[in-house]
Amino acid sequence: MPKNTHKIAIAGAATLGAAALAFSVVPADAQTTTTDAVSSARVAYSTQPVQDVKASVTDQLAATSVKADAIAAKKKAAEAAAAKKKAAATKAAAAKAAAAKKKAAAEAAAKRKAAASRKAQEAANRSAKRAAIKKATVRHYANNLDGWIKHSLDIMKSKGIPGSYHGLHKNIMRESSGNPNAINDWDINAINGIPSKGLLQVIPPTFTAYHVSGTSWNIYDPVANITAAANYAADKYGSIDNVNSAY
Repeated sequence: MPKNTHKIAIAGAATLGAAALAFSVVPADAQTTTTDAVSSARVAYSTQPVQDVKASVTDQLAATSVKADAIAAKKKAAEAAAAKKKAAATKAAAAKAAAAKKKAAAEAAAKRKAAASRKAQEAANRSAKRAAIKKATVRHYANNLDGWIKHSLDIMKSKGIPGSYHGLHKNIMRESSGNPNAINDWDINAINGIPSKGLLQVIPPTFTAYHVSGTSWNIYDPVANITAAANYAADKYGSIDNVNSAY
């Protein structure tokens, strides 16, 4: 059978089927118009493939993928922002801790400085108090050989001049027998015009050279004479204690 005849036969069969269907639903008392129903019915067929359905599904999948990517990107951005915020908070906390530590160290240093200053002031106050007490406590010495020796020893101690009571006493007794106004007018010094004078028989040039500040410049003054002689003996012999004869 030719191709066109085959298509006509199929179309005809389809038309008859439609006509039969129309006839079956007409009521019994209705007027039959089979010929017109059959002639007016048309069935359209197409040999083109259906493409819209596949395209629609693809579009939906693509939209879903884009939406998923957008959600993932948004989530990633949120996580990055959270991490950045956390890092900033950690940095701020570290800076705050460092500042607090620095402040605590400064406060501790200030406290130590204040404590040291307070201790220094207390020490100065104690020293001043001791000095005032010492100044107020004036020692009195007897106006005799014992008192003169003791007074000289206190001055010698303050000046760092060595010597003992015994060393001073033995030399005084040998040189002048304890007479503060004693004068030697017969030895070589006297012959040379510079006689030895006082308790320890000191010549004027020696007295002037070894005079100890704070004592009298009068060579016959007992304390001044003893102290100057002890100062000279310390320079020449190490101490008045080492002198056992004329010096």
